[in-house]
Amino acid sequence: MARIVGGLTTSHIPAIGRAIADKKQQDPYWKPFFDAFPPVREWLDKVKPDVAVIFYNDHGLTYFLDKMPTFGIGAAPEYHHADEGWGIPTTGSFKGDPKLSWHIIENVVADEFDPIMNQEMLVDHAFTIPMQLMYPAEGVWPVRTVPITINSVQHPLPTPKRCFDFGRAVGRAIESYPEDLKVVVLGTGGLSHQLDGERAGFINKEFDLWCMDKVVNDPEALTKLSVRDIVEKAGSQGVELLTWIAMRGAMTGRVTNPHKSYHIPISNTASAVMLFENTPVPAAKAA
Repeated sequence: MARIVGGLTTSHIPAIGRAIADKKQQDPYWKPFFDAFPPVREWLDKVKPDVAVIFYNDHGLTYFLDKMPTFGIGAAPEYHHADEGWGIPTTGSFKGDPKLSWHIIENVVADEFDPIMNQEMLVDHAFTIPMQLMYPAEGVWPVRTVPITINSVQHPLPTPKRCFDFGRAVGRAIESYPEDLKVVVLGTGGLSHQLDGERAGFINKEFDLWCMDKVVNDPEALTKLSVRDIVEKAGSQGVELLTWIAMRGAMTGRVTNPHKSYHIPISNTASAVMLFENTPVPAAKAA
């Protein structure tokens, strides 16, 4: 059976992609951020996942405001990164896993979720930058991928509880897949940031650190927040926390956090990197 070996969270702002392209990893402004990733890469090299399931928010490359699904799941054999207009280079294509994708889709629909099924899909910087951070060898992706989008752009947004429950359904689907696969789940975005309006540049370190603790030790606490709470406490773009909540929901074993990093600011954003290990909990023996 497939098993979820762990999870990762990271910021995905376009400026990171520009810094990678310009090879600024050792620049004083960028070094504290990039220094958080060697432990992540060491873990990936040791565990060697077969598939990365990536929860992220599309910024208009696949969906636009006239058609904005709450949840979307890629089911293509390959995903491409087109020019987004941010000034960041496009990346090579990413191999999909259609069999696993359709298994996830069928199971989450059976769990009464209604995702868009994408047999053709472009992936944007929220997907590609985390992949570049995990696997910095240019254009070399040793994992197959399943993109899963969560609307954090156009209201009404799904509630944190809805995203957690959706992540749970995805996790159950993965773990019921009959092939022997190692899967890593990602949540990308945030943490607190606001890019527009009177609160442009807003960062809430106290709330960010609270979220980083709860996503490990008490994810149910995050489900008690409303979308309005998150916007108030983390800024209008801080709702990307929804992808973290879904990622955490997918891990149903004993979750530990061997590595984390928090750094502010990167392009007016509070950036965080977290690595999770997911150890299956043995089933209780029958009395």
